[in-house]
Amino acid sequence: MRAMVLDSAARLTERNLPIPEPGPRQVLIRVIACGVCRTDLHIRDAELHPRRLPLVLGHEVVGTVEEVGSQASRFAPGARVGIPWLASTCGVCEFCRRDEENLCDHARFTGFHIDGGYAEFAVADERYCHTIPAHYGDVQAAPLLCAGLIGFRALRAAGDPKRIGVYGFGASAHIIAQIAKGQGREVFAFTRGGDVEGQKFALSL
Repeated sequence: MRAMVLDSAARLTERNLPIPEPGPRQVLIRVIACGVCRTDLHIRDAELHPRRLPLVLGHEVVGTVEEVGSQASRFAPGARVGIPWLASTCGVCEFCRRDEENLCDHARFTGFHIDGGYAEFAVADERYCHTIPAHYGDVQAAPLLCAGLIGFRALRAAGDPKRIGVYGFGASAHIIAQIAKGQGREVFAFTRGGDVEGQKFALSL
C-alpha cells in the first residue's frame, strides 16, 4: 500500500508498505479521508516525539471496514467508521473508571504510538472506532474525530451555561461555536492580540 511515512523530523516520504493485518480486537480500514491536525504538524516538526520512527501520521481517519480480527464483532465489512486520536487505554485506572480515559497514563494514540491514516489502509482497535452517520461526507466527518471530539468533551463538561468562552479560535473552537450557537448559547472567543484572521473567522460564526 502507498503511505506517507515520517522517517525523521520534518521529512515525510511516500513509501510502499505491506497492508497491515488486524489483531484479534482490531479492524482493517480502507482509508477514504484523513484530516491534518495541528498535532500531526507538531509531530512532524519534532515538537512532539513519537515512540518510534518510521511512523505513519494521521488520526482524523474515515474509511470502510475491509477485514475484522478474530475477536472483533462491532463492525461488519463495508461499515463506514472513523479512527480518532485515542487508540487505546488501560480501562482500569482512576481516569478510565470515571470517563476521563483521555487522561489515562497508559493511553496510546493513533499516528503517534501506532501507524495512522496517511496511508491506503490502517488498523485500529474496534472499541475506539466510531460509526460515521450517513449524512456526513467523508471529508466533512474527518475533523470531527479530533477537533470535534475534544471540543464537544469540553462543551459537555461545562454543564449548561447560557454563555461560553472559547480560548483560541482554531479547528475545535469553530466547530463548537456552531454547536453552541445552535443550542442558543452566547459565545465569546478569546484570541491572541493581532490575530485579525482568527477574530474575523470567530465573528463570522
